[in-house]
Amino acid sequence: MITEIRTMLLGLVIFTCLFGCDDFVEEVEIVDPTAEESGEDFQPIQFVTGVYGRHTDFAYAFSFLGITEIISDNADKGSAPTDTGADKDQLDGLTHTPSSVSIRAMWTQWYKAIGRASLAIEFTENFEPIDEGLRTRLIGECKFLRALNYFWLVRTFGDVPLQDVDLLERAPISEVYAFIEQDLMEAIAALPEKSEYPPQDLGRATRGAAQALLAKVYLYQERWQDAADMANTVMNSGEYDLEPDYATVWRATTENGIESIFELQGRGEIIAHGIQQYSSTQGARGPDGFGWGFNTPSEDLLNAFESESDAIRRDATIIFRGETLFDGRVINPGVENPRYNEKAYSSLNAGQGDGDKNIRILRFAEILLIRAEALNELGQSSEALVPLNRVRSRVSLPDVTATNQNELRLAIWKERRLELAMEHDRWYDLLRQGRAAEVMTALGFPFEVGKHELYPIPNDQLIQTPEMRQNPGW
Repeated sequence: MITEIRTMLLGLVIFTCLFGCDDFVEEVEIVDPTAEESGEDFQPIQFVTGVYGRHTDFAYAFSFLGITEIISDNADKGSAPTDTGADKDQLDGLTHTPSSVSIRAMWTQWYKAIGRASLAIEFTENFEPIDEGLRTRLIGECKFLRALNYFWLVRTFGDVPLQDVDLLERAPISEVYAFIEQDLMEAIAALPEKSEYPPQDLGRATRGAAQALLAKVYLYQERWQDAADMANTVMNSGEYDLEPDYATVWRATTENGIESIFELQGRGEIIAHGIQQYSSTQGARGPDGFGWGFNTPSEDLLNAFESESDAIRRDATIIFRGETLFDGRVINPGVENPRYNEKAYSSLNAGQGDGDKNIRILRFAEILLIRAEALNELGQSSEALVPLNRVRSRVSLPDVTATNQNELRLAIWKERRLELAMEHDRWYDLLRQGRAAEVMTALGFPFEVGKHELYPIPNDQLIQTPEMRQNPGW
């Protein structure tokens, strides 16, 4: 599967735009050419692989960084002061607007992936002849991917159109979550476990991935019992565990490994291909550098590691000036920025355009923390300590012993920050916890209550579809 993502066939689909552009809905005209016409015999698996391929776009290497990390207290814009990164300076300073290109790019990418998934489902449902087991699995993969993209959308914009229901009317958040849950439940019923895939299909969506995402979806809705139960299902599946050494979690050696539940695939047999520039946009900038220097870990994040005496995760997350990395690369003391994101670093492809780096989307440590948070909210604080301290034990930190619900809540939230630092969740965590205004204003950022809880609908979209309403404050 990983290699197939690189071999998208140009004749596979004809992409047109519902509104005369590609900003909102990607409408796909399915073509079924004969071997005589094209020399190819297209199969559903190629269409489904194309949905995965949607996630290797440059948007995930730059715009994604802006709206998930640079905007938060975890990261700064980085790079040179004069390099805005198109709008990364705006996101860093909470001065973004409906015209900010990173917001538009992710809106576009997520809806394109959804459109491609929906049409791949339709094609696969109607394709003959095909093994029925394969048909079921492929449809399940697409439903997982569609749910993932809707989850990104609803966290970012709130009410959003459900493509399969209405192209203009923004469905309420509750309806979007209901759609996501239905897709995930159907994916759970359709997909195999990770261990049941042959090696060549490693990286495709699994039953565990759908269950893990569903646990997270429940967490965001504060459906604590459902979140705790679904996380427990993943924990008891026997499919996943923590990597023994936290320092390796984001390295090539552990891609699709024991802790991995779902990753955006950047590796194939041809190493030069991958998620376009994910590593190079975040690599060290300056003398002997290998990147643009964006999305740099903030001093506040560094202080959070230091206050917990968390040297293991600090050093696995942050590259420092003058440091010698695990592969022997020396970071010149004269580089532009004092810190860089080590989780984006690729030893083999430092500085190259198409890197080999996978982006971890769901991993086992987060499932442990979801269960801990949910149990604590259910008043089962003593039980919540077990998964929480399992995460801490790996990085040689002492057990948390607090059973006061509020104290433990804060401890779990801090653990999420340190464990998942620079993994594209921090901003959404602050928002769902109701702490974004408090945290950001304390650091001097102009967070406006009633506005910054959601991103604006892109201005280009509203020009094309003026019937669509804007979010409050924008």
